[in-house]
Amino acid sequence: KELVGSAELAQYKLSDFHEIDKDCIRTLKTIGIKTAKQLLDVGHTGIGIKQLSENTGIVQDDILELVKLSDLARIPGVKKIRARLYHNAGLDTLAKMAKCDAEKLIKISTDYINKSGFKGIPPTLKEAEHTVTMAKYLTNTLKKKLLLFKK
Repeated sequence: KELVGSAELAQYKLSDFHEIDKDCIRTLKTIGIKTAKQLLDVGHTGIGIKQLSENTGIVQDDILELVKLSDLARIPGVKKIRARLYHNAGLDTLAKMAKCDAEKLIKISTDYINKSGFKGIPPTLKEAEHTVTMAKYLTNTLKKKLLLFKK
């Protein structure tokens, strides 16, 4: 089955994410992984992440970070900077986002921006509501199928 959002992710290059290790991206390209969808197809399990690490020499934590960013990017409107904002603010999985309401998502984002000086803006109420709704939908859809990100 196709992952929700995978058609858009097929066009989304890993190199488009904000604050990523360019060497990691170059290495993944050498094995044919250039897009968020390609990375999720291979690295959506702990075993997949481990195999990618063994095959490329990339540290598992670096691959996991890219997998998490790619998974967050399945939510329309959460790409480049917004995916990085949520990830860095501690909302690095759909499950964590799904436990929020819109106000909490805004507060966590705003607090992180104020504390860190992150170059981005928190979501509007409408954006936050959409993000949380999609995170809940995607989390519930995947509960029976996927794994996601246990260390």
